[in-house]
Amino acid sequence: MFMSALSRTEIDAYNAKGGAQGQATDPQAAQDRFLKLFVAQLSNQDPLNPMDNAQMTSQMAQINTVTGIQQLNQTVKSLAEQFGQTQAAQAASLVGRQVVSQGNALSVHNGVVQGSFSLPQASDSVRVDVLGHAGELLGSTSLGPRGAGLQHFDWVPEGVDAARVASMQVHAMANGQALTAMPLARQRVESVGIIEGQVHLRAADGSTLKQQDVLAFF
Repeated sequence: MFMSALSRTEIDAYNAKGGAQGQATDPQAAQDRFLKLFVAQLSNQDPLNPMDNAQMTSQMAQINTVTGIQQLNQTVKSLAEQFGQTQAAQAASLVGRQVVSQGNALSVHNGVVQGSFSLPQASDSVRVDVLGHAGELLGSTSLGPRGAGLQHFDWVPEGVDAARVASMQVHAMANGQALTAMPLARQRVESVGIIEGQVHLRAADGSTLKQQDVLAFF
């Protein structure tokens, strides 16, 4: 029985067949299958037309490449799983704390309205208008001068049902000119979970946000 040199197509087909049997993902198993086939090929080659060194080297390089890729894939998968576990552990430390993300929603904790915003520069005065679900004005609070960057505030809604509180508008002035303030959502984290491989934080109001969307926490 004579055998010709294995083609790359034949090698790929052989490995694919092994994969169908649940072993292709094991680099050692793939290498063992190849070596058995390779030894059988050498044992049955035409003695008058043996495989040359270039063919043997090429086939060994091919199986080494396939094995190396499989090992690399397993390593990357393992690193991804470890990274996901590390992220989940870090996110768990946020439970019970407040996080800030993009948005203008206000949160209510123990009857106190809490919100955050960011200023491009120091301001002479800041006023926050508290709005209801229909955009109606529920009340305002003057915060006085504030510095540049992330700012936080609390507002006690006297005579206003806290359940009506929804969002806010921030008005800031500096040297007689209006500043463009960025309202931010401030929420208290109640729990942490993994959805489709990504860490999500569940807020007290039942909403969720991705861990990478958190701009600050305290």
